[in-house]
Amino acid sequence: MAAPEPPGADLVAALVGFGQALRREGLAVGSGQIVTYAQALADLDVSDAEDLYWGGRACLVSDRADVAAYDRAFQRWLGGGPGGQLKVSGAVPRRQPTLTLEPPAATTPGPPGRPERPRGSLASHAEVLRHRHFAECSPDELEALRLLMARLHLQPPLRRSRRLAPSTRGRHLDLRRSLRASLRTHGELLRPARRTRRLRPRRVVLVLDVSGSMRGCSRALLQFAHTAVSRRPSRSGVAPAPATEVFCFGTRLTRITPELARRRPDQALARAAEAVVDWEGGTRIGDSLGELVRVWGRRGLVRGAVVVICSDGLERGDPAVLATEAARLARLAHRIVWVNPLKADPRYQPLARGMAAALPFVDVFLSGHDLSSLESLADLLPTLR
Repeated sequence: MAAPEPPGADLVAALVGFGQALRREGLAVGSGQIVTYAQALADLDVSDAEDLYWGGRACLVSDRADVAAYDRAFQRWLGGGPGGQLKVSGAVPRRQPTLTLEPPAATTPGPPGRPERPRGSLASHAEVLRHRHFAECSPDELEALRLLMARLHLQPPLRRSRRLAPSTRGRHLDLRRSLRASLRTHGELLRPARRTRRLRPRRVVLVLDVSGSMRGCSRALLQFAHTAVSRRPSRSGVAPAPATEVFCFGTRLTRITPELARRRPDQALARAAEAVVDWEGGTRIGDSLGELVRVWGRRGLVRGAVVVICSDGLERGDPAVLATEAARLARLAHRIVWVNPLKADPRYQPLARGMAAALPFVDVFLSGHDLSSLESLADLLPTLR
Protein backbone atom coordinates (compact mmCIF):
# COMPACT_ATOMS: atom_id res chain seq x y z
CA MET A 1 0.00 0.00 0.00
CA ALA A 2 1.40 3.40 -0.94
CA ALA A 3 1.93 5.74 1.95
CA PRO A 4 -0.11 8.94 2.01
CA GLU A 5 1.57 12.09 0.80
CA PRO A 6 2.71 14.25 3.72
CA PRO A 7 2.89 17.80 2.33
CA GLY A 8 3.46 20.29 5.11
CA ALA A 9 3.85 17.52 7.68
CA ASP A 10 6.12 17.89 10.66
CA LEU A 11 9.57 16.46 10.15
CA VAL A 12 9.32 14.07 13.08
CA ALA A 13 5.95 12.78 11.87
CA ALA A 14 7.42 12.29 8.39
CA LEU A 15 10.31 10.26 9.80
CA VAL A 16 7.95 8.11 11.88
CA GLY A 17 5.89 7.45 8.78
CA PHE A 18 9.03 6.58 6.87
CA GLY A 19 9.91 4.03 9.55
CA GLN A 20 6.45 2.46 9.22
CA ALA A 21 6.92 2.26 5.46
CA LEU A 22 10.23 0.46 5.97
CA ARG A 23 8.60 -2.03 8.33
CA ARG A 24 5.95 -2.78 5.70
CA GLU A 25 8.79 -3.58 3.33
CA GLY A 26 10.15 -6.11 5.82
CA LEU A 27 12.98 -4.10 7.41
CA ALA A 28 13.52 -4.39 11.15
CA VAL A 29 13.61 -0.68 12.02
CA GLY A 30 13.29 0.28 15.68
CA SER A 31 12.43 3.60 17.28
CA GLY A 32 16.05 4.04 18.36
CA GLN A 33 17.18 3.98 14.73
CA ILE A 34 14.58 6.62 13.86
CA VAL A 35 15.90 8.83 16.69
CA THR A 36 19.46 8.34 15.40
CA TYR A 37 18.31 9.33 11.91
CA ALA A 38 16.63 12.46 13.27
CA GLN A 39 19.80 13.42 15.15
CA ALA A 40 21.89 12.85 12.04
CA LEU A 41 19.69 15.27 10.10
CA ALA A 42 20.88 18.04 12.42
CA ASP A 43 24.26 17.85 10.66
CA LEU A 44 22.84 17.30 7.16
CA ASP A 45 21.01 19.46 4.66
CA VAL A 46 17.40 18.29 4.82
CA SER A 47 16.67 20.24 1.64
CA ASP A 48 18.95 17.82 -0.24
CA ALA A 49 17.39 14.46 -1.14
CA GLU A 50 20.88 12.99 -1.45
CA ASP A 51 21.63 13.76 2.19
CA LEU A 52 18.25 12.34 3.22
CA TYR A 53 18.87 9.15 1.27
CA TRP A 54 22.38 8.39 2.44
CA GLY A 55 21.69 9.49 6.02
CA GLY A 56 18.73 7.13 6.24
CA ARG A 57 20.62 4.32 4.55
CA ALA A 58 23.46 4.64 7.07
CA CYS A 59 21.13 4.78 10.10
CA LEU A 60 18.27 2.48 9.11
CA VAL A 61 19.80 -0.25 6.90
CA SER A 62 22.00 -2.87 8.57
CA ASP A 63 22.01 -5.55 5.84
CA ARG A 64 23.01 -5.16 2.19
CA ALA A 65 20.07 -7.37 1.19
CA ASP A 66 17.66 -4.72 2.51
CA VAL A 67 18.93 -1.94 0.24
CA ALA A 68 16.40 -2.66 -2.52
CA ALA A 69 13.48 -2.56 -0.06
CA TYR A 70 14.85 0.66 1.44
CA ASP A 71 15.03 2.20 -2.04
CA ARG A 72 11.39 1.34 -2.73
CA ALA A 73 10.19 2.79 0.57
CA PHE A 74 12.29 5.95 0.11
CA GLN A 75 10.95 6.46 -3.41
CA ARG A 76 7.32 6.11 -2.37
CA TRP A 77 7.33 7.92 0.97
CA LEU A 78 9.81 10.73 0.45
CA GLY A 79 8.73 11.52 -3.07
CA GLY A 80 11.94 10.45 -4.73
CA GLY A 81 10.30 9.23 -7.92
CA PRO A 82 9.61 11.33 -11.02
CA GLY A 83 7.39 14.21 -10.08
CA GLY A 84 7.68 13.41 -6.40
CA GLN A 85 7.52 16.31 -3.98
CA LEU A 86 7.94 16.67 -0.23
CA LYS A 87 7.51 19.79 1.85
CA VAL A 88 8.70 19.43 5.42
CA SER A 89 8.39 22.06 8.13
CA GLY A 90 9.16 21.84 11.80
CA ALA A 91 11.91 22.33 14.36
CA VAL A 92 15.19 20.70 13.41
CA PRO A 93 17.99 20.76 16.01
CA ARG A 94 20.62 23.42 15.12
CA ARG A 95 18.97 23.96 11.75
CA GLN A 96 16.62 26.49 10.21
CA PRO A 97 13.07 26.06 11.54
CA THR A 98 11.43 25.83 8.12
CA LEU A 99 12.83 23.85 5.22
CA THR A 100 11.35 22.81 1.89
CA LEU A 101 12.40 19.91 -0.27
CA GLU A 102 11.23 19.99 -3.87
CA PRO A 103 13.25 17.62 -6.03
CA PRO A 104 13.00 18.25 -9.77
CA ALA A 105 11.28 15.76 -11.99
CA ALA A 106 14.50 14.66 -13.66
CA THR A 107 16.81 12.61 -11.46
CA THR A 108 20.34 11.45 -12.03
CA PRO A 109 21.19 7.73 -12.12
CA GLY A 110 21.86 6.32 -8.68
CA PRO A 111 19.85 6.24 -5.47
CA PRO A 112 16.14 7.00 -5.84
CA GLY A 113 15.23 10.58 -5.14
CA ARG A 114 18.66 12.06 -5.78
CA PRO A 115 18.05 15.34 -7.62
CA GLU A 116 20.28 16.55 -10.38
CA ARG A 117 22.50 19.04 -8.62
CA PRO A 118 25.97 20.42 -9.34
CA ARG A 119 28.57 18.80 -7.13
CA GLY A 120 30.19 22.06 -6.10
CA SER A 121 27.03 24.03 -5.32
CA LEU A 122 27.24 23.59 -1.55
CA ALA A 123 30.95 24.34 -1.48
CA SER A 124 30.56 27.44 -3.63
CA HIS A 125 27.72 28.75 -1.44
CA ALA A 126 29.87 28.28 1.66
CA GLU A 127 32.72 30.10 -0.05
CA VAL A 128 30.43 33.05 -0.83
CA LEU A 129 29.30 33.19 2.80
CA ARG A 130 32.90 33.17 4.01
CA HIS A 131 33.55 36.47 2.25
CA ARG A 132 30.19 38.17 2.85
CA HIS A 133 30.15 41.12 5.23
CA PHE A 134 28.30 40.36 8.45
CA ALA A 135 26.22 43.53 8.08
CA GLU A 136 24.89 42.27 4.72
CA CYS A 137 23.86 38.80 5.93
CA SER A 138 20.23 37.83 6.37
CA PRO A 139 19.10 35.87 9.47
CA ASP A 140 19.20 32.62 7.47
CA GLU A 141 22.73 33.38 6.31
CA LEU A 142 23.80 34.14 9.86
CA GLU A 143 22.45 30.74 10.87
CA ALA A 144 24.47 29.14 8.07
CA LEU A 145 27.53 31.09 9.21
CA ARG A 146 27.07 29.73 12.71
CA LEU A 147 27.38 26.19 11.35
CA LEU A 148 30.56 27.18 9.52
CA MET A 149 31.95 28.88 12.64
CA ALA A 150 31.45 25.66 14.58
CA ARG A 151 34.32 24.19 12.55
CA LEU A 152 36.79 26.78 13.82
CA HIS A 153 39.38 25.62 16.34
CA LEU A 154 40.80 28.40 18.48
CA GLN A 155 44.22 27.14 19.53
CA PRO A 156 45.71 29.63 22.00
CA PRO A 157 49.48 30.12 22.11
CA LEU A 158 51.53 28.04 24.52
CA ARG A 159 53.71 29.19 27.39
CA ARG A 160 56.18 27.39 29.61
CA SER A 161 54.88 26.92 33.13
CA ARG A 162 56.95 26.62 36.30
CA ARG A 163 55.88 23.04 36.89
CA LEU A 164 58.04 20.22 35.58
CA ALA A 165 56.86 17.13 33.73
CA PRO A 166 58.70 13.89 32.77
CA SER A 167 60.54 14.15 29.47
CA THR A 168 63.10 12.10 27.56
CA ARG A 169 65.21 15.16 26.67
CA GLY A 170 64.58 17.52 29.56
CA ARG A 171 67.24 19.78 31.02
CA HIS A 172 66.43 18.92 34.65
CA LEU A 173 67.45 15.63 36.23
CA ASP A 174 64.64 13.73 37.96
CA LEU A 175 66.42 12.16 40.93
CA ARG A 176 63.39 10.37 42.34
CA ARG A 177 62.50 8.58 39.10
CA SER A 178 66.15 7.87 38.39
CA LEU A 179 66.63 6.22 41.79
CA ARG A 180 63.46 4.18 41.40
CA ALA A 181 64.58 3.01 37.94
CA SER A 182 68.02 2.01 39.26
CA LEU A 183 66.40 -0.51 41.62
CA ARG A 184 65.48 -2.61 38.60
CA THR A 185 69.15 -2.87 37.59
CA HIS A 186 70.64 -3.59 41.04
CA GLY A 187 71.56 0.02 41.72
CA GLU A 188 73.15 0.74 38.35
CA LEU A 189 71.83 3.97 36.83
CA LEU A 190 71.73 3.16 33.12
CA ARG A 191 69.43 5.91 31.85
CA PRO A 192 68.80 8.96 34.06
CA ALA A 193 65.25 10.25 34.09
CA ARG A 194 64.76 13.88 33.17
CA ARG A 195 62.12 16.56 33.47
CA THR A 196 61.23 19.68 31.55
CA ARG A 197 58.90 22.64 32.04
CA ARG A 198 55.32 21.90 31.06
CA LEU A 199 53.53 23.73 28.27
CA ARG A 200 50.26 25.42 29.13
CA PRO A 201 47.89 27.26 26.79
CA ARG A 202 47.32 30.91 27.46
CA ARG A 203 43.88 32.23 28.23
CA VAL A 204 41.98 34.02 25.47
CA VAL A 205 39.83 36.99 26.51
CA LEU A 206 37.29 38.26 23.96
CA VAL A 207 36.05 41.82 24.49
CA LEU A 208 33.12 42.54 22.14
CA ASP A 209 31.72 45.95 21.28
CA VAL A 210 27.89 45.79 21.22
CA SER A 211 27.24 49.51 20.76
CA GLY A 212 25.00 50.98 18.09
CA SER A 213 27.86 51.46 15.61
CA MET A 214 28.58 47.70 15.72
CA ARG A 215 24.94 46.70 15.14
CA GLY A 216 25.65 44.85 11.89
CA CYS A 217 28.41 42.64 13.33
CA SER A 218 27.37 42.11 16.96
CA ARG A 219 25.33 38.93 16.45
CA ALA A 220 27.97 37.25 14.26
CA LEU A 221 30.70 38.09 16.77
CA LEU A 222 28.59 36.66 19.60
CA GLN A 223 28.18 33.45 17.60
CA PHE A 224 31.94 33.35 17.18
CA ALA A 225 32.38 33.87 20.92
CA HIS A 226 29.93 31.05 21.68
CA THR A 227 32.00 28.72 19.50
CA ALA A 228 35.16 29.76 21.35
CA VAL A 229 33.59 29.15 24.77
CA SER A 230 31.85 25.86 23.97
CA ARG A 231 34.85 24.26 22.25
CA ARG A 232 38.01 23.98 24.32
CA PRO A 233 40.71 22.35 22.17
CA SER A 234 43.28 20.02 23.69
CA ARG A 235 46.69 18.90 22.52
CA SER A 236 48.66 15.80 23.36
CA GLY A 237 51.29 16.46 26.00
CA VAL A 238 49.82 19.88 26.83
CA ALA A 239 47.67 20.87 29.78
CA PRO A 240 43.99 21.56 28.99
CA ALA A 241 43.24 25.05 27.72
CA PRO A 242 41.66 27.42 30.26
CA ALA A 243 38.14 28.59 29.63
CA THR A 244 37.82 31.42 27.12
CA GLU A 245 36.45 34.55 28.79
CA VAL A 246 33.98 36.82 26.96
CA PHE A 247 33.05 40.39 27.87
CA CYS A 248 30.67 42.80 26.16
CA PHE A 249 30.77 46.55 26.45
CA GLY A 250 28.89 49.59 25.28
CA THR A 251 28.76 52.13 28.04
CA ARG A 252 29.70 49.51 30.67
CA LEU A 253 31.50 46.18 30.84
CA THR A 254 29.53 42.93 31.23
CA ARG A 255 30.93 39.41 31.60
CA ILE A 256 28.83 36.93 29.61
CA THR A 257 30.97 33.79 29.83
CA PRO A 258 28.42 31.86 31.97
CA GLU A 259 25.61 32.76 29.54
CA LEU A 260 27.58 31.58 26.49
CA ALA A 261 28.56 28.33 28.19
CA ARG A 262 25.17 26.84 27.33
CA ARG A 263 25.21 24.14 24.71
CA ARG A 264 22.35 25.40 22.54
CA PRO A 265 23.41 28.52 20.61
CA ASP A 266 19.93 30.08 20.58
CA GLN A 267 19.58 29.83 24.35
CA ALA A 268 23.13 31.08 24.89
CA LEU A 269 22.66 34.15 22.69
CA ALA A 270 19.27 34.91 24.28
CA ARG A 271 20.74 34.76 27.79
CA ALA A 272 23.67 36.94 26.70
CA ALA A 273 21.27 39.51 25.24
CA GLU A 274 19.37 39.60 28.54
CA ALA A 275 22.58 40.10 30.54
CA VAL A 276 23.82 43.04 28.44
CA VAL A 277 21.75 46.07 29.43
CA ASP A 278 23.51 48.60 27.15
CA TRP A 279 22.93 46.76 23.89
CA GLU A 280 23.20 49.06 20.82
CA GLY A 281 23.83 52.11 22.97
CA GLY A 282 26.81 54.42 23.29
CA THR A 283 30.50 53.51 23.31
CA ARG A 284 32.92 54.11 26.19
CA ILE A 285 35.91 51.93 25.36
CA GLY A 286 38.33 53.56 27.80
CA ASP A 287 36.08 53.13 30.84
CA SER A 288 35.29 49.54 29.86
CA LEU A 289 38.97 48.61 29.48
CA GLY A 290 39.68 50.31 32.80
CA GLU A 291 37.08 48.14 34.53
CA LEU A 292 38.52 45.06 32.80
CA VAL A 293 41.97 45.82 34.21
CA ARG A 294 40.90 46.90 37.70
CA VAL A 295 38.27 44.26 38.44
CA TRP A 296 39.12 41.22 36.33
CA GLY A 297 42.84 41.84 36.01
CA ARG A 298 43.23 41.45 39.77
CA ARG A 299 41.43 38.11 39.59
CA GLY A 300 43.98 36.74 37.15
CA LEU A 301 41.73 36.49 34.09
CA VAL A 302 43.72 39.00 32.06
CA ARG A 303 47.27 38.58 33.32
CA GLY A 304 49.35 36.83 30.65
CA ALA A 305 46.31 36.33 28.40
CA VAL A 306 45.70 37.12 24.75
CA VAL A 307 43.09 39.89 24.72
CA VAL A 308 41.05 40.17 21.52
CA ILE A 309 39.10 43.44 21.28
CA CYS A 310 36.38 43.49 18.60
CA SER A 311 35.40 47.12 18.08
CA ASP A 312 35.30 49.82 15.42
CA GLY A 313 37.16 52.20 17.76
CA LEU A 314 34.51 54.94 17.65
CA GLU A 315 34.98 56.25 21.18
CA ARG A 316 32.53 58.74 22.65
CA GLY A 317 34.53 59.27 25.82
CA ASP A 318 37.88 60.93 26.39
CA PRO A 319 40.58 59.45 24.10
CA ALA A 320 43.20 60.19 26.77
CA VAL A 321 41.42 57.77 29.12
CA LEU A 322 41.42 55.12 26.41
CA ALA A 323 45.16 55.59 25.82
CA THR A 324 45.89 55.29 29.55
CA GLU A 325 43.80 52.15 30.03
CA ALA A 326 45.14 50.55 26.83
CA ALA A 327 48.68 51.10 28.13
CA ARG A 328 47.79 49.44 31.45
CA LEU A 329 46.18 46.54 29.64
CA ALA A 330 49.25 46.11 27.40
CA ARG A 331 51.48 45.81 30.49
CA LEU A 332 49.17 43.18 32.01
CA ALA A 333 48.25 41.04 28.99
CA HIS A 334 50.54 38.95 26.82
CA ARG A 335 49.26 40.31 23.51
CA ILE A 336 46.46 42.66 22.41
CA VAL A 337 44.70 41.89 19.13
CA TRP A 338 42.28 44.52 17.84
CA VAL A 339 39.65 43.31 15.36
CA ASN A 340 38.04 46.23 13.53
CA PRO A 341 35.31 45.57 10.90
CA LEU A 342 36.01 48.97 9.31
CA LYS A 343 39.46 47.77 8.26
CA ALA A 344 37.82 45.74 5.49
CA ASP A 345 37.63 48.92 3.41
CA PRO A 346 40.96 49.44 1.58
CA ARG A 347 40.53 53.19 2.04
CA TYR A 348 40.19 52.92 5.81
CA GLN A 349 42.70 54.72 7.99
CA PRO A 350 42.60 54.65 11.82
CA LEU A 351 41.96 58.38 12.12
CA ALA A 352 39.16 58.19 14.69
CA ARG A 353 40.29 59.60 18.03
CA GLY A 354 39.63 56.41 19.95
CA MET A 355 41.32 54.10 17.46
CA ALA A 356 44.29 56.41 17.05
CA ALA A 357 44.75 56.59 20.83
CA ALA A 358 44.68 52.78 21.33
CA LEU A 359 46.60 51.69 18.24
CA PRO A 360 50.14 52.27 19.66
CA PHE A 361 49.44 49.65 22.34
CA VAL A 362 47.95 47.06 19.95
CA ASP A 363 50.18 44.19 18.84
CA VAL A 364 48.06 42.99 15.90
CA PHE A 365 45.45 44.98 13.99
CA LEU A 366 43.03 42.84 11.95
CA SER A 367 39.72 43.08 10.15
CA GLY A 368 36.69 41.22 11.49
CA HIS A 369 33.96 41.86 8.96
CA ASP A 370 33.43 38.33 7.59
CA LEU A 371 34.09 34.66 8.34
CA SER A 372 37.37 34.56 6.44
CA SER A 373 38.79 37.31 8.68
CA LEU A 374 37.78 35.34 11.78
CA GLU A 375 39.50 32.29 10.29
CA SER A 376 42.62 34.43 9.91
CA LEU A 377 42.31 35.32 13.59
CA ALA A 378 42.07 31.63 14.51
CA ASP A 379 45.21 30.91 12.46
CA LEU A 380 47.05 33.81 14.08
CA LEU A 381 46.43 32.89 17.74
CA PRO A 382 48.86 29.93 17.96
CA THR A 383 51.68 32.10 16.58
CA LEU A 384 51.45 34.80 19.29
CA ARG A 385 54.37 33.47 21.36
